[in-house]
Amino acid sequence: MAVTGLILIAFLLMHMYGNLKMFLGAEEYNHYAEWLKGLSEDGGILFPLMPPGWFIWVFRFVLLAAVVLHMYSAATLWKRALAANPSTYQAKRDLARTYSARTMRWGGIILAVGLVFHLLQFTAKVTLVNTPADLDPYQTVISEFQVWWLVLCYAVWVLAVCMHVRHGFWSAFATLGANTSAKARAVLNGCAWAVALILYIGFVIMPVSVLFGWIH
Repeated sequence: MAVTGLILIAFLLMHMYGNLKMFLGAEEYNHYAEWLKGLSEDGGILFPLMPPGWFIWVFRFVLLAAVVLHMYSAATLWKRALAANPSTYQAKRDLARTYSARTMRWGGIILAVGLVFHLLQFTAKVTLVNTPADLDPYQTVISEFQVWWLVLCYAVWVLAVCMHVRHGFWSAFATLGANTSAKARAVLNGCAWAVALILYIGFVIMPVSVLFGWIH
């Protein structure tokens, strides 16, 4: 759970960085999209170690494996918690009563549902709400995020993601042995909030900028 969670947080930070290339204009963003897929003139990531177009599929496989293992770990831990003796685990449950901790399960479900729609929208282009499927990546993003309710849904979804990340970041490092003192706990908590806030601002600022015409 901890390792796969950190892999997914690293992916979110990288994805956020890529989204922010929208502020650099169509040429820069479209080149980035082609580079990820191995379709750019330089052959893409890890070329010539990998043939053009291979990296994105290896990357998708690793990411999918991390998501599946993370969900499997969550289901396994949930079943163990249900089967545990309430008196034995009461103290542990009392320690995990922050809002984010209490909502990790339903937050994970919201995250998964939103992720499926997001992939179908911008990767497969089968759930586009305002855009023909033949536009380039930059124009697709512009067109989709001109719809106010879609931006609102995206902002709420990202909020659920970041709540999940805030608790998950802290829990992951605590599980891996970093929660060794009150000071370490405070540092971990501060870092968790910082990562969550950076992700939220970084993901939401782009679609909001499109909606208000600051990116066009």
